[in-house]
Amino acid sequence: MGGIQRCIFVVFVLCSVSLNIVFVGRYVYVNGGGRRRWGELGWSKEAAEEAEAVAAISCSGHGRAYLDGLVVDGRPVCECNSCFGGPDCSQFSPSCVADVDGGDPLFLEPFWIQHASSSAVVISGWHRMSYSFSDKTSISHELEKLIRNLHAIVGNANTTGRFIVFGVGSTQLLNAAVHGLSARNSSAPAKVFATIPFYPVYKLQTEMFRSVDFQFEGDTSLWKNSTGSDTASSNFVEFVTSPNNPDGKLNRAVLEGTYAKSIYDHAYYWPHFTPILAPSDEDLMIFTISKLTGHAGSRFGWALIKDEDVYEKMLNYMTLNSLGVSRETQLRALKLLKVVIQREIFDFSYTTMKDRWEKLSKALFMSNRFSIQENPPQYCTFSGKVRRPSPAYAWLKCEKEEDKECYNVLKEADIIGRDGILFGANSSYVRLSLIKTQDDFDMLLHKINKLVGEELDGGTGKSVYM
Repeated sequence: MGGIQRCIFVVFVLCSVSLNIVFVGRYVYVNGGGRRRWGELGWSKEAAEEAEAVAAISCSGHGRAYLDGLVVDGRPVCECNSCFGGPDCSQFSPSCVADVDGGDPLFLEPFWIQHASSSAVVISGWHRMSYSFSDKTSISHELEKLIRNLHAIVGNANTTGRFIVFGVGSTQLLNAAVHGLSARNSSAPAKVFATIPFYPVYKLQTEMFRSVDFQFEGDTSLWKNSTGSDTASSNFVEFVTSPNNPDGKLNRAVLEGTYAKSIYDHAYYWPHFTPILAPSDEDLMIFTISKLTGHAGSRFGWALIKDEDVYEKMLNYMTLNSLGVSRETQLRALKLLKVVIQREIFDFSYTTMKDRWEKLSKALFMSNRFSIQENPPQYCTFSGKVRRPSPAYAWLKCEKEEDKECYNVLKEADIIGRDGILFGANSSYVRLSLIKTQDDFDMLLHKINKLVGEELDGGTGKSVYM
């Protein structure tokens, strides 16, 4: 009998202790002694509620309100997409032009709205106020590990034996790379080249940061065909954009030799723009989240560098230029890439780009006046399927001699693209951005259909029997 009573007493004591632990655990002390329930928001509650309130503002699906946007009567107002206006962006302007000049990758915005919770970041007022991390570097090593994991999952770059440098977007890294590859105290500056058509920033930035160590020379063909006496000993730095901006081609370096060095700009080497053929294994490769996640405004990119001396030069350039990338940007990139490695974004982005290319190709199919680049299908190691590329831009050509000023031809049809001359090409070409909002793409498609319709009505289009 005494044994039973002892057992009952022990069970009672254990239950009592457990209940007390549960009740005590439901409360915590915060903010100098205030109590709150376990799991409830504390200092972040006001910030979270503010963010939720702004996100809930209706802009009719044609715009967005932002915490840092214009405030009227104490309330953030909608910032409307092109061709829409009014307090809630519901007023459509039928006379609007199709502005497809810029490269804002807003086609990915719907994906992040669907993943609002997993991609959100709340930053405390005291978050990483120091110039450096605790190890005295300016790079988040968790973010670095995540980037290496991302490339392994996608299969688009070999990171083994590579150093990583972070930059304020790929733009800052481009000139850092030129600096890193140019010889110091050389008798002649390194000659910087790119193959036409090429991204205009290569020329503009190299010329703006003019240096005794490098200078922009132009198209690779100018030097490839040269027979001068100094061709064998000249230092070359070649920008290789793969996939290319503006035409989406998977370019390779043209210049060869001991003194030829390449910067591979892989901003678009992701499964939504091109089949992934194999991991890029170049000495210097540059990537950016701008065209991966769509967060162009966050300004975050990275370089994978094989040579330690080049790495040290680039790192020194970044330190002197900006003391590294902001900690808030690195935190946001970390949060976003944790979502990216779940792979869902690639299904969404590829499906969106594939649909846009199919619609644009269909709209131009009957035209003899306009053409866009051909995109032959290739096997993609990431998807395990044969896919057609779906580049970020359509490289449209005006085929007729009377339309050789193609930019002006499209402008008269209310289509604003980017003149091919800016890419070093001739005026018969115009770049059309396919990565902006759905509203922008729909307007472009409407204008193209109208333009081709007028051509067919005039009897100059392709026969349906061809």
